[in-house]
Amino acid sequence: MSRSTGRPPAAGPTPAPEAGAPTQVRLAWITAARLLLYGLLLASVAGFYLHGDSASYPQSLRLVLVNVAIAFAAAGVYASWLRWGRMLSALAWTQVVVDQGIWTGLVYLSGGPLSGATSFYGLTCAFAAVTLGVRGAFTAAVLGGLAYLSLIATLASGTIRMPQDQPPLPPDAAQFLYPALVTLVGLLVVALLAGYLARRVQTESGRVAEVTERAERAERLAALGRVAAALAHEIRNPLGSIAGSIDLIAEAPGLGEDERRLCAIIRAESDRLNDLVGDMLNLARPRAPTLEHVDAARIASDVVQLARRARMAAIEVPIEYRGPASLPFVADGAQLRQVVWNLVRNAVQATGAAEPVTVSVGARDDGSLHVEVADHGPGIPPEMRSRIFDAFVTTRAQGLGIGLAVVRQIVEAHGGRIEVRDTMGGGTTLSVQLPPGAQARAVDEADPARPTPA
Repeated sequence: MSRSTGRPPAAGPTPAPEAGAPTQVRLAWITAARLLLYGLLLASVAGFYLHGDSASYPQSLRLVLVNVAIAFAAAGVYASWLRWGRMLSALAWTQVVVDQGIWTGLVYLSGGPLSGATSFYGLTCAFAAVTLGVRGAFTAAVLGGLAYLSLIATLASGTIRMPQDQPPLPPDAAQFLYPALVTLVGLLVVALLAGYLARRVQTESGRVAEVTERAERAERLAALGRVAAALAHEIRNPLGSIAGSIDLIAEAPGLGEDERRLCAIIRAESDRLNDLVGDMLNLARPRAPTLEHVDAARIASDVVQLARRARMAAIEVPIEYRGPASLPFVADGAQLRQVVWNLVRNAVQATGAAEPVTVSVGARDDGSLHVEVADHGPGIPPEMRSRIFDAFVTTRAQGLGIGLAVVRQIVEAHGGRIEVRDTMGGGTTLSVQLPPGAQARAVDEADPARPTPA
C-alpha cells in the first residue's frame, strides 16, 4: 500500500531483555564479571600459599586450583564464542550450566553441604537474569539446587567421599537437612529478586529506547524545519506563478484538445508540488491543536466530496462515506480535516481501479471518535507496518512518505492512536481513535453554554 500523501484543499477554518543493551554486549559484561570473580578466587587461594597455610589442606587446594583453571579455560571459550557472534542464547545457557558445575566443585572442596560457597549459586542466578531474563534466573536456581542436592545425596550414600584433608562429615544425614533447606530457600529468593529486577530493567530500557527514538525523530524534524522554512517561500512563489499562468493559457481561445490536456497535467503537478511543500511544513513545524466544538461527521463527508472531485490518482477510484450525518466532537477542526484527507489520499493512490475506498466515522461507548479509511490495494508487508508512520518511509516509487507522518503527529497531539490492520477481502485499513479526554472536558467546562453543532 502506498503511504505518501498531500494536503487537503482549504475548506472552512483551517506508537526479552532485547529491549536493553544487545545480547552480545551484556554477555561481554557478564563474562568480564566472571573473570574478575575467578581472579579474586585465585587470589584468595594464592593467599593460602603465601601465608604458608597450604600444608593444612594440600589436596583440597590443588583441586581448587584445577577448578579455577577450568573456570578460566571456560572464560576463554566464552570470549572466543563472543567474537564469533552467533548462537549467543546458547552461549548464555552454556555459561549457566558450566557455572553451576564449577560452584558445585568448589562447594565439595570447601566443606561440602556446610560450605559457605553455596552463595555462588545465587550469583549465577543474578548473571542469568541479566542475560536471559526471568526464565534464566529460575533455571539457574533449579540447576544450582539440583546440583547441590545431588552432591549431598552422593556424599550421604558414600558414593563419593570428602578429600582426606577435610573434616569428616556428620554420620547422621539428617543433619544436612537444615543447611540444604536454607540454601534452597536462598536460591529461590535470589531468583525471585533477580527476575524481578531483570523485568524492571527490561521495562525501563524499553521506555528509554522509546524516549530516545522520539528525541531523534524530533531532532530530524527540527533539521527538516530549518530546510523547509528556507525553501517553502522560494518554491511556493514560482508554483503560484506557474499555476496562474497555466490557468490563463487554458482559457485562451483556439487551444486544441492536446494543449488543454497538457495544461491540465501542468496544473495537477504544480498542485502536487504545493501539497508536498505544505506537508513538509506541517511535519517540520507542528502546531498545537486548537480545540473547539466541531462536527466530525460533516468534516469527513466534506473531505469525501472534495476527494471525489479531485484527481488523486491516474485511475478513477470510488470513495464511499459511512457514518452519521452529524457527530459533535471536540478537536482541532483543521487538523482533523488534514488527517482524513491524508488517509483518503493514501488509500486512493494504493487501491486498484473500480475498487472502493471506504471512510467510516463513528463514536465509541466511551465518547471517543473513531475514523477508519479502508482500501483494497496490495496491502502493507508486516515488516513495514511499524515504519509507515515515520517520515520519508514509503512503499511506492513516487512520494516522500510524509503524509502518514503528519497524520501520526496530529493524532498523538490529540492524545489518540492510529492502528494498521488488513482489510477483509484484501487491502489495508488505517484506524484512528481520538479520546474525549481531559482536554475536551476542559473546553466544555470553560464554556458550558457554548453551542454544539447540529
